[in-house]
Formats: sequence, C-alpha cells, structure tokens
Amino acid sequence: MRFARRGARPGSAAGRPGAPVLDACTVHVETFAVGPLGCNCSIVADLEAKKAVVVDPGGDFESIRARLDKLGVSVDAIVHTHTHFDHVGCTAELQRTTGAAASIHESDRFLYDLLPLQAGLFGMGTPEKADMDGALVDGRTLRAGAIEIAVLHTPGHTPGSCCFVAAGADQTLVLAGDTLFRGSIGRTDLWGGDHDAILRSIRGKLLTLPEDARVVTGHGPATTIGHERALNPFLKNR
Repeated sequence: MRFARRGARPGSAAGRPGAPVLDACTVHVETFAVGPLGCNCSIVADLEAKKAVVVDPGGDFESIRARLDKLGVSVDAIVHTHTHFDHVGCTAELQRTTGAAASIHESDRFLYDLLPLQAGLFGMGTPEKADMDGALVDGRTLRAGAIEIAVLHTPGHTPGSCCFVAAGADQTLVLAGDTLFRGSIGRTDLWGGDHDAILRSIRGKLLTLPEDARVVTGHGPATTIGHERALNPFLKNR
C-alpha cells in the first residue's frame, strides 16, 4: 500500500472530505491474530522513518514485540477500536516497553474500568491496566512518520467504538475492529451495545467509502466495503 506525506488533503480519495490521502511512500501493514479470542492486531509502519502505530494489541506480547523488532520500528502510538478485554490484552506491557501513548475513545472508559467483569464473563484472567488517554475523537488524524490515519467514531458495538481509515494510491484501508465483519456486524448485546447505532455507523461512515476499500475486521477474514454493501445480510434495506 502506498502512503502520502503529510499535508495532502484531497477530499475525494477516501470517500470522506479531509480524510488522509496516502500515496507517496511505501508503508508496511501487517495483521495477525493474537490472544485467546483471536483478535486481529495490526502494525502500520513507516519503514523509512522507522515509526509505527499498533492497533488492538489484544495479547501475545512477545509475538507483537518480535514483529516490531524484525521491522526495526519504534511505536509512536497504541490505539484501540474499543475496550473489550480481548482487544487490550497486552496494551500495558507494550506501553511499558515502548513508552508510547495508548488511546481509546472516552465513551469506552467505563468498559475499560470493567475489565475484571468482562474477562470473568469469558473465564479469562484480567489484563493488566494501561495508562489509557481518551484522545481518540471523530475526525482526528493519527500520525507516525509519513503515516496519516483518520479516526472515525462508530458507536454501536460499544459506545466508544472507532474505525481507522487511510486512503492509499491504489486502495483504502479500513481497520474496523468489531464494527463490521465479513458477512456480519458486531454484537450489540454486551455493555453499552446498540443495534440501531451500529447500523447508523456502518451505513453513514463506512459504506460511504470506496467499493474496493479493504476492511480489516476485529476477528476473522478481511473483506471489502463493496462486498459487504452487496452481500451482508445485516445491511439489507428493511
């Protein structure tokens, strides 16, 4: 995927006015399952600047660290699509090792404070708590080296759920967490879930993106916006 230098702001490439446009330098993106529930963790790295953003470090700290070491990058930011325990499982250890800020949407703060209850419901140990700031707000741009990633607040799965979007020269990348899946959507029967809200978020903020936008989901296989618009049974007009 090709990423742009800071300052490029054409409004159409990402399907949303002001979205970052990424087309001038090669940036490495890799996604891999971590933790007991197979959360998809992503590393978005500017290999030239040796800087990276880590999204949803849900567990398996040693695996994440080994990948970062192999790439030779430092972590500028740790961000989370939401604060269910399986998406924050090794944030504290990663933050302690890298010194990077760890961020959530403030509307998910209450969920992060419920980590013992969350983990206990699934029979899991409680993750160590990190020093989380509430810096993820709709419209913010995350930066690391040449990387620019837009934050979209997409409530529904949780009140503070966010998606992260970056538009490449050839394809838009969407890190959707548990908001959108291949052929499905995020569950809304846990704390703060809202079925109507998740449908509004998907239709109003994700389905406006290009048809070929690649969607990295919170668990399981990737998909595209066009595939979900055409075939996702939860998104059919009723």
